[in-house]
Amino acid sequence: MKKKKESAFQPDSYREEMLKVEHGLRGEGSGFTENLTLIIGLMWSLFQLASAGFILIDSIFVRAIHLTFAISLVYLNIPMLKQGKAGDWDKRILLAMNRVTIIDYIFAIFAAFSALYIVLDYMGIASRAGLPLTRDMVFGFLLIILLLEATRRVIGPALPTIAVVFIIYVFSGPYLPDFLAFKGASVSRFISQMTMDSEGVYGVPLQVSATVVFLFVLFGTMLERAGGGQFFIRLAIAGLGRFRGGAAKAAVLGSALTGMISGSSIANVVTTGTFTIPLMKKMGYPATKAAAIEVAASTNGQLAPPVMGAAAFIIAEYVNIPYIEVAKAAAIPAFASYVALLWITHVEACKLGMQGLPKSALPDAKETLKEGWVFLIPICMLLYELIIAQHSAEMSVFRAICVLSVMMIGTHVIRARLLGYTRWQGFKIGFKEWLLSLSAGATNMAGVALATACAGIIVGCISLGLGQQITTFVEILSMNNIILLLAITAIASLLLGMGLPTTANYIIMASLTAPILVRLASNVDIHGMDLAVPLLAAHLYCFYFGILADDTPPVGLAAYAGAAIAEASPIATGIQGFWYDIRTAILPLMFFFNHDIILWEIHSIPLALFLFAMTCLGAVCFASFTQGWFVNANNTLEKILLGISTVLFLNPFLITGFVLPYEYRYVGFLAGGIFMALVYFMQKARPNKVKPLKAPKFGHI
Repeated sequence: MKKKKESAFQPDSYREEMLKVEHGLRGEGSGFTENLTLIIGLMWSLFQLASAGFILIDSIFVRAIHLTFAISLVYLNIPMLKQGKAGDWDKRILLAMNRVTIIDYIFAIFAAFSALYIVLDYMGIASRAGLPLTRDMVFGFLLIILLLEATRRVIGPALPTIAVVFIIYVFSGPYLPDFLAFKGASVSRFISQMTMDSEGVYGVPLQVSATVVFLFVLFGTMLERAGGGQFFIRLAIAGLGRFRGGAAKAAVLGSALTGMISGSSIANVVTTGTFTIPLMKKMGYPATKAAAIEVAASTNGQLAPPVMGAAAFIIAEYVNIPYIEVAKAAAIPAFASYVALLWITHVEACKLGMQGLPKSALPDAKETLKEGWVFLIPICMLLYELIIAQHSAEMSVFRAICVLSVMMIGTHVIRARLLGYTRWQGFKIGFKEWLLSLSAGATNMAGVALATACAGIIVGCISLGLGQQITTFVEILSMNNIILLLAITAIASLLLGMGLPTTANYIIMASLTAPILVRLASNVDIHGMDLAVPLLAAHLYCFYFGILADDTPPVGLAAYAGAAIAEASPIATGIQGFWYDIRTAILPLMFFFNHDIILWEIHSIPLALFLFAMTCLGAVCFASFTQGWFVNANNTLEKILLGISTVLFLNPFLITGFVLPYEYRYVGFLAGGIFMALVYFMQKARPNKVKPLKAPKFGHI
């Protein structure tokens, strides 16, 4: 048992294994396949860097080559079936179960050639647009089938199944009942649009994956492998460890800092959780709550600028605004959500009677900064490029990667000299680590790339005429009621998220519901004012609820990763994590009606800071409302007051609009503060019956 617990503190092997689970690249682990994967991943990263920095190439070519690399990696690393009975000798030979075989290599070759077909015969395809040859149809059909199978292997059957349902709908449309029927499409038109145009597989989702998303994932992977992840964790513990429940607070801050550069829930859990979850358990947090705190913190990493999740870049493309505007809109909700989670960790510590970590156990903040300040250089470079220079997201992260690459190799050279080795020896070690990080960044992208390509099939089906029929059906289902439509969108996002990655979930829901949300909202009257919802708010609404699905039971993969580290029940972890994440669910509902929270048409920094403070107070009130504790256990009256305070802080006009004009809506913040203070003094006057928890003994962290 002792060995099992000690293994939880060994992050490297566990992190690598869990990242393979997330992205699906479970190859042989050695031999020819491993070396081939390393080479393909390295070539993929070098191609993406070249196309972003100094090679001019048609965007369709970039998308096709991007898909070629991704689909090849999947077939070369994931067998058709994952396990089989020992006696099934024929299946072991043909399908291999636990390793790839010659059949997978054949699939990889055909899949790569089918994805590259549009590049190999680009002029011919362009000259016969809409009139495909038999050869075009064959390769188009092969690409769709092999893409669906590769997607099934890497992220499971949910997304391919949904894509197949949409495909069936396209061809069966003329034969369905009137309320579902539409004109449909011919086979030639379907294949042309899906595989020989930019409105199907090679559509906007794959374009964003092939440009911006790849580079940001590569940046996060390189920074983490260089040691940035451990630096952020130690820095968080040094700053927050001494406070009540400091281990959990450090977990939240460390996950926020890591999430800002990784943009992946599960990668965040296994990067920070391997250290913070055992630490929280040692402090006295139950295993389920320790895992749930880490999962909730890591899930919200996709919301945190400057990197966010892959879907954020697709939002910028769909809404046709610069990515920095998406990051600006997401900033207040994201950081307010983290403030609320910090408060939840404090509440849980108060309920358990915990104390902070002893000073002797904490890392020295100055020493930590002295040793790891170099990791801040590429992040500062990225922020400078995005915010001050206002370059495109693609160019900004490309330059940040260049700085990071020099830093990775340079630090090894300097370290070698300090240890008595030659500069050349240090350069060789640094250069090897740089090459390995490039390959690792590419393999981490395989699942995202195939998810966006497969989602492109769904988007292509919608653009064939199916979209209008579905949106009409959704509109009828919601009975033209904006609140009901918001509820349908939220529930559907959570349900889809049980089997889909965030990016695919967002693409589907945004394609189907975002335009209707904006249209129905224009007919809403709030206290005599028309509600004009920006398209960005509708897309962010879909994005937020798609992210929450990462820890929604019974499937949330982030919850499974956290539970494995904590040795807790995945279902219990998912339920507890989702209960913590309820604090995030209130924010999209509020910013849909109160656009101040996403800084829509607000350019004043003092006003933005004021709105951030009020949003944080509203999120804290809501967290206390759901967790049943503010500074003491809540009674019924205090729950009501906290609920009213939540609304007053997040959207004061919903209440003040009855008596005050819109210009004076901020007066509601004052009322919210009064109610919040009233609850504080009421609870402070009551005795706290929680007994202090005996502090555990710690060595130096």
